Amino acid sequence: PANCHAMCEALAAPERLVSPTRFTNSVHNVAAGYWHIATHAMTASTSLGAFDASFAAGLLEAAAQCAYTQAPVLLVACDVPYPEPLHGVRPLPDAFAVAMVLVPQGGRRLALAVAADAEPTRCSDAALEMLRGQIPAARALPLLQALAGPQAAALVIEGLPQQALAVEVEVGAA
Repeated sequence: PANCHAMCEALAAPERLVSPTRFTNSVHNVAAGYWHIATHAMTASTSLGAFDASFAAGLLEAAAQCAYTQAPVLLVACDVPYPEPLHGVRPLPDAFAVAMVLVPQGGRRLALAVAADAEPTRCSDAALEMLRGQIPAARALPLLQALAGPQAAALVIEGLPQQALAVEVEVGAA
């Protein structure tokens, strides 16, 4: 966000000069790109954004990759507050990040489906529910609670309008 803010300020100035390095570091997949370079990773990566539906979209993408490749997939979702004036347009009260590894066969199985107009699953804890409602990456909290529990669960994660993501967490062999 700070990099994006600095570029917006530069473009709003009379000179409109943007640093090539700052521009290079403004793309959505820059963190994944630097990680691939640093670790010499040759595996695929996807970076996506879907506003408030980003966690649901990321989970669906990661699950599809995992099922197709039959290989583990790392899902990372992160949001940080924007500086002003962007914060005034899209306020985020705090930073939140979550990472999980999806494996093709494991102790817990996830079944995903589109759930049109379904109400999202809320957190029972008021503080967690406040985060879930205000930070897109925190939409993961009901899933994390279900995964931490001992039994099967069914939940809904906000997606795009009329396209929530229904998730069934099944109990499997440990």
